[in-house]
Amino acid sequence: MQLQDKVAIITGASSGIGAAAARLFAAEGATLVLGARRGALLEEQADALRATGSAVAVLAGDVRDAAYADALVSLAVDRFGGLDIAFNNAGILGDLGPIPEMAPDTWDAVIAVNLTSAFHAAKAQIPAMLKRGGGSIVFTSTFVGYTAGLPGMGAYAASKAGLIGLTQVLAVDHGAAGLRVNALLPGGTKTPMAGDSAEAHAFVAGLHALKRMADPEEIARAALFLASDQSSFVTGTALLADGGNSINKV
Repeated sequence: MQLQDKVAIITGASSGIGAAAARLFAAEGATLVLGARRGALLEEQADALRATGSAVAVLAGDVRDAAYADALVSLAVDRFGGLDIAFNNAGILGDLGPIPEMAPDTWDAVIAVNLTSAFHAAKAQIPAMLKRGGGSIVFTSTFVGYTAGLPGMGAYAASKAGLIGLTQVLAVDHGAAGLRVNALLPGGTKTPMAGDSAEAHAFVAGLHALKRMADPEEIARAALFLASDQSSFVTGTALLADGGNSINKV
């Protein structure tokens, strides 16, 4: 029970990696506050976890909204007494295309959801964690824009690379107070964001040394490592869980 007596916020928790992390964190003893835009799916996730005996609260909302970040933390503190862990996982891919052809609204939306939301999250979460003597913040980034560039993904790459820079500074600013901050960089993962095209999945699988895509549960296990005391001397890192994508050239 690696997260026994810990209170954790997970965003993007209605499906994919976030939902898998919710199941795994609950199994490891965490008390959960789940966030996503789709309230009905969140409630389904929560009901399934409550049926196993887990304590779960949900709040639907938009991570671009600073008030939503504050509300998630307030829910954790008011309902469960504090906050120890945050897995800030919500994100979007956005419309793909070369930068000269990209609509400014697309750029703004991707940056807002993937990067500005992390600012709002950190601003709300850090004071609550410091009141508990520290904690662990994990941001979901990506290998795109870190070890590889993929066509048409300029906004996505820029937003996710920005998360790594933010991670490093937050880790330095608050490490002495017992707060660890890390970025998790998944490879291709079988989530709704990846679509359901068998041809596309086969292409993406071929980019990895393992010649397959990840199941969401595999990425959730990497998030658990960063969230738990198993990574007690790990902070400011960009942890690749990418199936060898970054080193595969054939």
